[in-house]
Amino acid sequence: MGIFSRLGTLIKSNLNDLITKAEDPEKMLNQVLLEMQQQLVEAKKSVAVAIADEKKLQKQYNAELDKSKEWERKAMVAVRAGDDGLARQALSRKQEHETIATQFQQQWIAQKQAVEKLKDALRLLNNKIEEAKRKKNILIARKKRAEAQQQIANTMQGLGDTSAFDTFDRMADRIALMEAEAEAGQELAGELSGETLEAKFLSLEAAGGAEEDALSELKAKMGLLEAPKASAAPQLQSGAAGSAPVAAPPAETGSSLTAEDMKELEDLDLSELEKEIKPDKAT
Repeated sequence: MGIFSRLGTLIKSNLNDLITKAEDPEKMLNQVLLEMQQQLVEAKKSVAVAIADEKKLQKQYNAELDKSKEWERKAMVAVRAGDDGLARQALSRKQEHETIATQFQQQWIAQKQAVEKLKDALRLLNNKIEEAKRKKNILIARKKRAEAQQQIANTMQGLGDTSAFDTFDRMADRIALMEAEAEAGQELAGELSGETLEAKFLSLEAAGGAEEDALSELKAKMGLLEAPKASAAPQLQSGAAGSAPVAAPPAETGSSLTAEDMKELEDLDLSELEKEIKPDKAT
């Protein structure tokens, strides 16, 4: 292969590749449909001409039949008039028109069959064009769907790049650093003004008071708080008057004395307490 033929082949291949890449399916389909519509219009014109020829042949055939019938009528008139020679001439003309009518009939029948075939072909072409229109719409929808999928794939491919996520992480670290610097600056400003130490003590005292209140509330709920001192005197006096050991009071729900406290009251020796109480009574 010579250098020029190889160069020509290379140029053709590059041109074909450029043309293939430049082809837009939607534009190409619209162009093809436009050409098919133009062909349909031309086909309709051709079929219309064929139909006109068929109608013309039919009229010529009918006209020759009418002329043949007319010469036959004239031959009958000549026979009635007794002019056989004239009748023969009329019959001869009748035969000529019948021959022409037969020829027109054959041409008319052939043209009529051709017209029917052309009509069938025209209907087929029209159906093909309508089918092409439907296919065009489907193909364009598929093209747009493929373009959307390709765009999504490209976007996902871009998201798959770690540089984007690295940027997010780097910005998150920078924001965290800014927050830490702001908190440090605020804390340093409090230390310099002396407000931080005072705020810590106030917070500690408030927390301690809240804890004590919660503990007292819990003990009261459990019945573990100590009874008031004023309530113990009547119990001791009643025990001294009877000169008998103090009996354990009946347990009541919600009493402030536990079982151990009741046992200590039973074991308590009140003899010394009675000696101190009797002189007071004598006085």
